Amino acid sequence: MIELRPLSKKNVTPFYKWVNDDEVIKYSLPLFLKISKKIEIDKWYEELIENKENIDYGIFLKTNRELIGYSGLCNISKTNKSAEYYIFIGNKEMWGKGIGKKVTEEVLNIGFTKHDLNRIFLTVSEPNIGGIKAYTKTGFKLEGKLRQACLRDNKFHDKIVMSMLKAEWEDKTNDKNV
Repeated sequence: MIELRPLSKKNVTPFYKWVNDDEVIKYSLPLFLKISKKIEIDKWYEELIENKENIDYGIFLKTNRELIGYSGLCNISKTNKSAEYYIFIGNKEMWGKGIGKKVTEEVLNIGFTKHDLNRIFLTVSEPNIGGIKAYTKTGFKLEGKLRQACLRDNKFHDKIVMSMLKAEWEDKTNDKNV
């Protein structure tokens, strides 16, 4: 249903719509609340695809090769063998179809096998119930909360910190192969 591929300059167009949709960006990058003009989005996007320190992928539908979002690993520490996971599905028609779980599993596999990471963590806004459920189903474990770390709709809410360790991923994938 989906495939992960590197992003290219020609893939920026859907972001013009997504970044200007309050529902799409509600729990996403705080930066998306500050940019809305084509020139601002182009600048952010160019920095994203030129950044060689992160591992970034476009999420594409296999059927028509449409870009529906992006995902990857950032804040990578080679010393600590850890990274932060992120996902953004901008196409609302694809929400609730299990794509987030599939993408998360693929990026975890890439991080643990190809990049020899030991720990992959994430933060998710507490009101983002769907995200929390998807991460839990994937095997992420709750680590704690960053209290009132996010301000949306003039209200503070907590950010949930979750992680998965390489050994947990290996146990999970070995169970699937049995």
